[in-house]
Amino acid sequence: MTLPFLAGLRVIESSAFIAAPLAGLTLSQFGADVIRVDMIGGGIDYGRLPLAPNGRSLYWTGLNKGKRSVAVDIGRPEGREIVRALTTAPGPGGGMLLTNIATPWLYHESLATLRPDLVSCTIQGDADGSTALDYTVNCATGYPVITGSGSLEAPVNHVLPAWDVACAYQAAFAILAAECRRRVTGEGAELKLALSDVAFTTMSHLGVITEAEMLGQERPSIGNYLYGAFGRDFGTVEGKRVMVAAISISQWTGLVRACGAERAIATLESSLQRDFSREADRYEAREAIAQVFEPWFASRTLGEIESAFKQHRVCWGLYRNVRDLIANDPRVSLTNPVFERMNTQGIGTHLAAGTPVRAMHESRGATVAAPLLGQHTDEVLSEVLGIGASAIGRLHDQNIVAGPERDPTVFIKDRKNGY
Repeated sequence: MTLPFLAGLRVIESSAFIAAPLAGLTLSQFGADVIRVDMIGGGIDYGRLPLAPNGRSLYWTGLNKGKRSVAVDIGRPEGREIVRALTTAPGPGGGMLLTNIATPWLYHESLATLRPDLVSCTIQGDADGSTALDYTVNCATGYPVITGSGSLEAPVNHVLPAWDVACAYQAAFAILAAECRRRVTGEGAELKLALSDVAFTTMSHLGVITEAEMLGQERPSIGNYLYGAFGRDFGTVEGKRVMVAAISISQWTGLVRACGAERAIATLESSLQRDFSREADRYEAREAIAQVFEPWFASRTLGEIESAFKQHRVCWGLYRNVRDLIANDPRVSLTNPVFERMNTQGIGTHLAAGTPVRAMHESRGATVAAPLLGQHTDEVLSEVLGIGASAIGRLHDQNIVAGPERDPTVFIKDRKNGY
């Protein structure tokens, strides 16, 4: 039997919202034992939209698949000591903390007195500790100014929390990098990752910051045109819309041939004195090129376009809504091995995704539904901390810990000293 890549790794996650939970999910899907610690009744993200008919959050269950859940009253010293003990429990794969909860009792220097080889990763908004979310960071990147028909006077926000997603994967990678070093040197690591740093460093890697600094220019707002080459959306005869992208020369020549536009494009190239084998020239002439292609798309059905594109290996995609996607796109179905049908308590049977990484030998962790809040409290306290049944029973009696909620529609509204 092939073990998952991260078998034996135990990560304590104290988190909310997207970046930290998604980092934990990523580690879990490669086989790490990710133990999520929440307040009894759930933290601030436990009831976020969208909700199942019975009130259980599809958001929370989606981000917490495959984790174990422990419910603890972290507003009390006894509860905090349990979380600290779980984080610093012995074992070669333990001593790992993932959090975006800025609280002194989870600070690295405090926990490291209990386990010097501790690896902690704290996700922040800004590097100075101030609050920031994906949306407040994104508005500073300049992207809403160039998205769609955006401008400084009328910016257009994208709906994907892209910086949260990028931050999550960076955090998961950083934790594993620190663990690799710990195995060699025995040294722990205190990792801090600011959401805004993720956004701005990514912009630097993509050349956006250097472009503004060295060339003194801003990216223009160009609607649905592709920046730097040729690409745009077009409408079909029945009102569908497709997106085409011609970045490489083979993609460009394939598009021209599929549309039967060789002569028209050659004429346009000559009249504009451009060389369309160059991406930059295709980009500069994008509007004129689009006028050549538009009648071809407008006079054909989606089926006719798909047939021509398949023959000439055009890079393209069809605009869909999500219900259309899951009903008609085989990439989001059981024919794709990264998807399977899963039964989540309080939600029912639904399509769910594992890790998108495919390996030659099956070494991913099994895809497991999100737990009920507190479902693994007793199991984790016994297994990780060695607490006996009678002592666990007393912790329940004192309401310091809690087992699985029977009714996921019931949430604690007033959580003093909570998240």
